[in-house]
This record gives sequence, structure tokens and C-alpha cells, in this order.
Amino acid sequence: MKLIYYIILRITLALTLILTVWAVFFYVTMIDEVNDEVDDSLEDYSETIIIRALAGEELPSENNGSNNQYYLTEVSKEYAESHDDIQYKDSMVYIVEKEETEPARILTTIFKNDEGRYYELTVSTPSIEKDDLKGAIQVWIIFLYIALLLCIIIISVWVFYRNMRPLYVLLHWMDSYQTGKKNQPLKNDTQITEFRKLNDAATRYTERMEQMFEQQKQFIGNASHEIQTPLAICRNRLEMLMEDDSLSENQLEELMKTHQTLEYITKLNKSLLLLTKIDNGQFADTKTLDLNVLLKQYLEDYKEVYDYRNIEVNVAEQDTFHVTMNESLAVALLTNLLKNAFVHNMDEGHIRIIVAKDSITFQNTGVEHPLDKEHIFERFYQGNKKEGSTGLGLAIADSICRLQHLNIRYYFQQGEHCFEISRQK
Repeated sequence: MKLIYYIILRITLALTLILTVWAVFFYVTMIDEVNDEVDDSLEDYSETIIIRALAGEELPSENNGSNNQYYLTEVSKEYAESHDDIQYKDSMVYIVEKEETEPARILTTIFKNDEGRYYELTVSTPSIEKDDLKGAIQVWIIFLYIALLLCIIIISVWVFYRNMRPLYVLLHWMDSYQTGKKNQPLKNDTQITEFRKLNDAATRYTERMEQMFEQQKQFIGNASHEIQTPLAICRNRLEMLMEDDSLSENQLEELMKTHQTLEYITKLNKSLLLLTKIDNGQFADTKTLDLNVLLKQYLEDYKEVYDYRNIEVNVAEQDTFHVTMNESLAVALLTNLLKNAFVHNMDEGHIRIIVAKDSITFQNTGVEHPLDKEHIFERFYQGNKKEGSTGLGLAIADSICRLQHLNIRYYFQQGEHCFEISRQK
């Protein structure tokens, strides 16, 4: 999840909690304030009636036309002592003038006159429709919440992108950066100290990476020259020694074994150097290639080798497989898979190659059980050790496919080992 989405989510959750608490507090406070104002009015009205009643003056009409009403009744001493002197409540009362029932605030007061008689005075005044008020408050709170939330989110997103622009510029530059190639310099002016430090760190890192890349290229070139030369000299000397007629059969056999070992080391060295070059991206030149043509060309080179073990080769061209990649790597990819199909095959077996528009599949006979597809492309992995195999062929093929944005997979089907190369979707 992107950082901006985390920020929006957390702001939304925080605002939901804050505004909910605020809405409850606002509603309770508003209702309490309304009741307080109404209660003050009822107290004044009730006090006026009680004073007149105690003074023996004429009481006002129970319905004075202002929707205020009162009821004065005499009660027993026991009733008076069992009830509170002053009670407030909300209820529905009948308004005579309007001939309808409306919500009202009611004040009930119990008092005693000079003669010791107890009276209960009930005073009521129409109040607001609290359910309507609650609904109105809820509507406006929801409206306010949505408006406030949208404003905060929009402002937050704008501020975020405005202030995080240097980070996105840096990320874009790092995504497009390719080691060993000519890259655009980082242009990311900013006044933010942290981003300036991050820019400097990224620049220093890429400079060190370029230096290491150049050192690796030099090492690979030197190793390729310095190691291959003494190996070739050793092989030549062994071949000269093997031509000596004075050697015994045992000596000649030992020299042949040594020569085979040097051949294996030479192949291993070349494969490791190739892998290193692939991993370092030293095959940058690409062009559109017809793998059908390359396959037929190198199949001719392997024809005699296949015939030696009576291995039948069939090529089914369903379509033409065009790829854009380095030609040297394309040759290495095909030859490694052709060699793998030969080395791990059986005498009088067969190899089927299916070329489609978006894939090429190598199917060959071999051991009668599937290989470990989780490790088969690892370096030096060999299910069954084969003479002449370095254990790097499939690792090289996998590295080439990853570098050239191709997929390679292994599966076992109908007694055949299948290696499929396809385009990435």
C-alpha cells in the first residue's frame, strides 16, 4: 500500500472518532441548554402562580392563550411527603387553543400554604420537537463530517504530494537508472534537509556502484584472459606429452584423465564468466532475432552428436518466434538447452522442439521421473551427475531469460522433460 493511502486511512479513522465524540457532546450540550432556558421560564411562571395562590389573589386563566398551561390541585400530606418538591420532565400535552397534542416541558411543584394544606402545581410550556431536532442535527453533522473529511483529505493529499515531490523525483530517477549505461544526472532541487541528504546518499551509492561495476568488468576481462591462457598452455603440453611413444599405457591413461579435467575446468571457467557477465548486464546491445533460424543453424552443429547416440530430433514450427535480445545471449540460450537435452537424454531417445508465436519448448526423454522444479535452475544443481556437464547450463538459461524479460519453466509431461521459454505477460 502506498504511503498516501496509509495517511488517508488513518486521517479518516481519526476524524471519524473525533467527530462522533464531538457530535454526541454537541447534541447533549444543545438539549441541556434548551431545557435550561425553558426551565427558567417555567420557574418564573410557577413562582408567579404560587405567590398569587398564597396571597389569596385571583389566579390567571389555566390557558392564557400563550400555550402555557397550569393545573393546581390539593394533595394529601402523605402524597406530598412521598414526592419530590420540584420535578422536571418532558411529555406530551393537549393544547386547547390548537386542539392538538404537542411536546412540552413540565414543571411539577408541591408547596404548603399558611393553613398547612398541600397543593401540587403543574406548569407546562410547549417545547421543541426533540426528535426533529435530533434528526436535523444528525443530518447537518453528517453533512459537516463529509464536507470536513473531504476538505481535509484533499488538503492532505495536496500537501503530501507538494512536499513529497522530491521523493517521487528521486524514486523515478532510481527506477530508470541502469548500471553501466549513460544515465541522466539527478536534478532534484529541494529545501527539505532530509530529502537533500537522501539525494546525496543516492548519488554516492550510484557512484560506488558504477565504480564496482567497472572493477568487475575489468576483473572479468582479466580473468578471462589470464585463466584461459595457462589452461590452454597446459592442455597443449599434455597433448604433446600424449604423443610420446615411450609412454606406457597407464601413463597415457593418467594423462588423458588430466586432460579431461582441464577441459572440464575450461568449460566451467567459461560458464562462470558468462554468468557473471549476464548478471552484470554486460550484454546491452539488442536486436530483433528470428529464433527459428538460429535454432536450425545450431541444430546442424549438434546433428552428428545426436546421431552418435541415435537420438531422434523433431522440430515442429507452428509459427515464428521473434524476440528482441542480445544475439550472443540468444545463441547461448539455445545451445545450452540443446546441450541439456542431449546430455540428460538416453540412447535411442528423442528430442521434440515446438516453436510457437510466443514460446519455444524443448521436450526430451530421460530419467522416468520428474526433476525438482524448485531447484533445477540453481547453479551446480544436478539431479543425476552426467559426464561433461558443469551444472551451469540451466542456470545460464535462467539468467538470460530474467535479463531479457522472458519466462522459463520446467515440467514433466507424458514421460518427457519439458523446458518452455515464453514471453512475459
